[in-house]
Amino acid sequence: MKLNLPDLDTCKVAVIGLGYVGLPLAIEIAKTKECYRTKKKINRFVIGFDINTNRIEELRRNIDRTNEVTEEDLCSSRILLTSKKENLQETEVFIITVPTPIDDSNKPDLACLISATNMVAEILKEKAKLVKNSYSIIIYESTVFPLATDEICIKIIEEKSSLLINKDFSCGFSPERINPGDKERRISDIVKVTSGSNKISADWIDDFYSSFIKAGTFKASSIAVAEAAKIIENTQRDLNIALINELSKMFREMNIDIYDVLDAASTKWNFLNFKPGLVGGHCIGVDPYYLTYKSEQIGYYPELVTAGRRINDGMSKWVVKQVILKMARNGMMISGTELLILGITFKEN
Repeated sequence: MKLNLPDLDTCKVAVIGLGYVGLPLAIEIAKTKECYRTKKKINRFVIGFDINTNRIEELRRNIDRTNEVTEEDLCSSRILLTSKKENLQETEVFIITVPTPIDDSNKPDLACLISATNMVAEILKEKAKLVKNSYSIIIYESTVFPLATDEICIKIIEEKSSLLINKDFSCGFSPERINPGDKERRISDIVKVTSGSNKISADWIDDFYSSFIKAGTFKASSIAVAEAAKIIENTQRDLNIALINELSKMFREMNIDIYDVLDAASTKWNFLNFKPGLVGGHCIGVDPYYLTYKSEQIGYYPELVTAGRRINDGMSKWVVKQVILKMARNGMMISGTELLILGITFKEN
């Protein structure tokens, strides 16, 4: 198979979606001028695209409301920041980093992902008319359920653009591993999982990321494997926390302090010292629902994953109940009492 792949060192890259994932990624690509693996010089043209015009205007003034990148980073990045689709016409590599939340029924909300994919498909269609033998690579970083890239995204691109996967364009999936607010483990310090829709493109995508990810990459055997790996990273944490939450409820009924129990158990070398509490954030309370959604689609109804979600989702009500019981036992008025809650956020500040 011979593919007209973009030049690895001088390709035009567009990051679609400039949130807490996309912006640091665009900055990292733009500022890396020497490949970590080969030491070759790199001179890529990077575009940062977002449909939020206010976001673009703020970034142009070197203001990042997510606090993920500094004013200095923005000032020196030389990224073309835009909300205009016309500026993406010559793009060779599209990296999609849009939000993939859940809706009120805990079902995947892929509206942003589908919208971004439709836009890219339209650009590829126009590009194919103007440039003979043009070839593009579309890489998804947004969290999805396994097989979503193949069954939804690639299908949209083929239908909207009249192009064929692995003939006119390739796709890849490289799940984001950004840890918001973490100033020590930045994007380049975290191993990146990569994958592609064929072997040649998978190698190209892996080389692309390894050029600016100092920690290195891991090339998954398929896009579906990379999608599944991302989902289980957070599902595993969700289940571990759910176990400790259930234990904390049990030990409370026995009048045993869960933290004393954890201190004692942690003296064993292989004990995982998770703490009880509320589960929030963008990932841990969301990703398991993507997994159960796809699993139920194919007729397998997971028990352990859904039980963990049920326990963790119910913890806020349980905590409120314990507070009210404590207030009642102390003769306090329930109605009208003001409470101060310390540590309400998932992370400090």
